[in-house]
Amino acid sequence: MAENKTQFTDVEPADFVASVEHPTRRADAETLLELMERASGYKPKMWGPTIVGFGRYHYKYETGREGDSLITGFSPRKANLVVYIMPGYDDIAEQLARLGKHKIGKSCLYINKLTDVDLAVLEEIVVDAVDRMRENYQTFDE
Repeated sequence: MAENKTQFTDVEPADFVASVEHPTRRADAETLLELMERASGYKPKMWGPTIVGFGRYHYKYETGREGDSLITGFSPRKANLVVYIMPGYDDIAEQLARLGKHKIGKSCLYINKLTDVDLAVLEEIVVDAVDRMRENYQTFDE
């Protein structure tokens, strides 16, 4: 069985965020740290060297592969901020239309800077995503 390569680390998320070089990206990460903790109800924890995650869920695929991953989180990359919306984007077209400038991937919401989006809508998306994860998966508080 293949295991998820991205695992918890002992790095403090606030220390990681403080180390982000670009000042706008660092300030946006500080905002996301607070917003996502409030929206998810989970304390932040580092997943690998660059992902701040909130909560944990257990998944199991039909192939037998299983593991644990973050319920939601973000990564302040050089090119953009990535917000992880693990259940994906089915049924949230209306929220995405209200969000502002963004791009999406399978479970990734790409934002250049937080001033490009409506933070209340982003928080709403995170709350709804966490609720869907709790409904569909075994979740944990770490």
